[in-house]
Amino acid sequence: MDDAVRLGVDVGGTFTDVVLVADGTVTTAKVPTTPTDQSEGVLRGIDRACDEAGIDPSRVDSFRHATTVSTNALLEGEGAETALVTTEGFADVLAIGRQDRPALYDLTAERPDPLVPAERRFEVPERATPAGVEDPVDEAAVRDVATRIPDEVESVAVCLLHAYAHPENEQRVAAVLSEELAASVTASHEVLPTVREYERTATTAADAAVTPTTDAYVGTLEAHTADRGLPAPWIMQSNGGVAEAATVREHAVTTALSGPAAGVVGAALFEPTDAAGAISFDMGGTSTDVGLVRDGGVERTTEADVGGHPIGVPTVDVETVGAGGGSIARVDSGGALRVGPHSAGAAPGPACYGLGGEDPTVTDACLALGYLGAGTELGGDVTLDGDEAHAVLSELADATGLADAAAAASGVYDVATARMARAIRRVTVERGHDPRDFDLVAFGGAGPMFAAALAGQLGVRRVRVPLGNGVLSALGLLAADEHHDAVRTVRTTLDDADPAAVRAQFADLEASVLSDASEPEAATIDRSADCRYAGQSHELTVAIDEAFDPAAVASRFHDVHERARGFAMQDEPIEVVTLQVGTTIESRTPDISHDGTRSTPTGSRRAVFDDGRHETPVYDRDELAAGTTVSGPAICEGGESTVVVPPDWTVRVDERGTLALEVAG
Repeated sequence: MDDAVRLGVDVGGTFTDVVLVADGTVTTAKVPTTPTDQSEGVLRGIDRACDEAGIDPSRVDSFRHATTVSTNALLEGEGAETALVTTEGFADVLAIGRQDRPALYDLTAERPDPLVPAERRFEVPERATPAGVEDPVDEAAVRDVATRIPDEVESVAVCLLHAYAHPENEQRVAAVLSEELAASVTASHEVLPTVREYERTATTAADAAVTPTTDAYVGTLEAHTADRGLPAPWIMQSNGGVAEAATVREHAVTTALSGPAAGVVGAALFEPTDAAGAISFDMGGTSTDVGLVRDGGVERTTEADVGGHPIGVPTVDVETVGAGGGSIARVDSGGALRVGPHSAGAAPGPACYGLGGEDPTVTDACLALGYLGAGTELGGDVTLDGDEAHAVLSELADATGLADAAAAASGVYDVATARMARAIRRVTVERGHDPRDFDLVAFGGAGPMFAAALAGQLGVRRVRVPLGNGVLSALGLLAADEHHDAVRTVRTTLDDADPAAVRAQFADLEASVLSDASEPEAATIDRSADCRYAGQSHELTVAIDEAFDPAAVASRFHDVHERARGFAMQDEPIEVVTLQVGTTIESRTPDISHDGTRSTPTGSRRAVFDDGRHETPVYDRDELAAGTTVSGPAICEGGESTVVVPPDWTVRVDERGTLALEVAG
C-alpha cells in the first residue's frame, strides 16, 4: 500500500473541497469558498481535514490544487489591466471575432466585451506572411507605442500577423516593450503558435489578463502553505494534468478550466470495463460540468470557451451549464420557469441556508422534495432550514400558477435536469457517441441527487457514485498525471508532406515539452495532428506514430471523420494543419479502502418521485457495507452529498465504497 500522505484541494464557486489520503484512508472536508482570497478557504479546509485525520500538515508528501482564479478573472473581468499590441490594421480582431452568433434567433443576444478595450489596443507597422518576414518591425514605432500605453496597464499581449510561423518581428516587439515598460509582456508565439488570428489573439490576451492575478495568488498560497510545513502545490491545468507552480505562473491561461478538468480526471478512476466509457457529471453549487472518458483517458479539445472568450490551448473537453445547487429559479417574460444561470453562490446562498438568501434555488427544491433533510449540515457551517425553502417556493408557485410549493419544487428539479441532459448530449451525441453505451459517473455536491433522473432521460442504464463523490474533483487531483503540451502549425497537404521534415518538427515540440517535465527520463510522448479535408475550415485530431507514415495518417483520419461526422471522403486530399505533442509522467493512483459495516437504514422521510410521494428509507452511505444491495426508493446520505435512488432502481455497494445504481429490467 502507498504510505505517502497526499492532499488535494479543489476550489469551487460555492465550496472548497479537500481530500486527504493516508494509508488507504480517505478523509474529506468541505468549507465555504472565500471569493476575495481563495487561499483563506483553502487553508481552512486543509486544517479541518488534517485535524480530522489526526495528521500534522508537515507530514503531507504531495499537495495538488485546482483553482478558479483564472476562470473568475475571465468570467468577471477581474484580471489585470491589459493592453494589446498587434500588426497595423488588425487592432479590431478581438472585437470582430468570428461573426458567429451565440443564439441564432435571439435578436437581443450580446457578445461579451473584448478582454482589451479599443483604447488599449495599439498597432505597429510590420508584416510577415506564412512564407517569411516581408517588413521588419519599426522599433521606433514600438517605443512610441510604449509611451502611449497607460500607466495603469499591468500586462501587455503582443500578437502579430503570422507570428506562429515566423516570430522574429513579434520577438523584437516583446523585447522592446519589456525594456520600456514595467508591465509584464506576453507574446502569442509562446502561448499559442497556431493559425487563426482571432483565437490566437484572444488566447494571448486571456493569458496576459489572468497571469498576473494567478501568479500573485499562487505566490501567496505557497507562502502560507510553507508556513504550515506543506510542500509547494502542484497546479491542475486545463489539459487534465498537473504542473509545478512555477510553470503555470508563467502562462496561467493553461489553468482556465482547472477545476472542471480535475473532475473529469477523477471520473476516469471509475471508468467501467464493460461499457464504451464514462460520462463525467459534476454538479456543484454554481454550475454543472460534463465530459467524456474513453479508453482510460479524458477527451481533449483546442476549442474551449470561457465566458465567451475562446481559449485555444489544449483543454479537457468539458461542457458547462449554469445549473447547480445554488442556481436561482425564476419566471421569464413569457411566464416560463427557468433555472440558472444566475446563482446565489456561497453568500448569501440558497434561502434554506438561512443566511439572507431570498430567491428560490435548486437546493431549496431538493429540500422541499425530501431529497435533503431539514436540519442537514453542509460543510459543517450551514444547516438547512425547511421553512425558508417552503416560503420562497410558495412565492414561485404563485408567480407560475403552480398548485403549491411542492409543485414548484418538482418544476425546478425537472427544468434543471433537462438543462443538464442537453449538456450531456452535446458531449456525446454531437460528438458521434451514443450515451446509452456509457455509464454515468455522478459527483459534486448536488450531482448524485439528479443522476438517476438524468440517466433515465438519456437511456443510460447504470450510474456510479464514488465514495467521496462530493469532493471527487479533489480526489482527481491526486490521480492526475503530470502533463505538458506543445503545438505548432505546419499547413501542408498529406501528399506533399516530407516525413523527415515533419519528424523534425515533432522533435522540436518534444524538446519543448520535455524541458517543462520534472522527470524527463520518466516521460512518455504522445504525438497527434489536426487534419481536415481540403476546403474544410475545422480539423479533427488523429494520433501519429513516430515514423509519420502518410498512408497510416490518412487511414486514421478517414476513420475519425466518419465516426465524428458520419461520412468519409476517401478521394479528397487531406491537409495537416497543426502538430501536437504531449508528455505525461504517470502518478500513482491513490489506494482507497472502504470499511462500512451497516446494511440497514438510519431512518426515513417522505420524498417525492414521478409516481408520487413515498415514505423513503434513509441510509448512511459512509457506513454501508460492501456487497449491500438496496432497492429504491431510497436516499443515501453522505458527508458531502446525497444519493437519490428512485423507485425501479437498485443500488449496490462495491469494495471501494462506490454505489452502482441500475434501473430494473
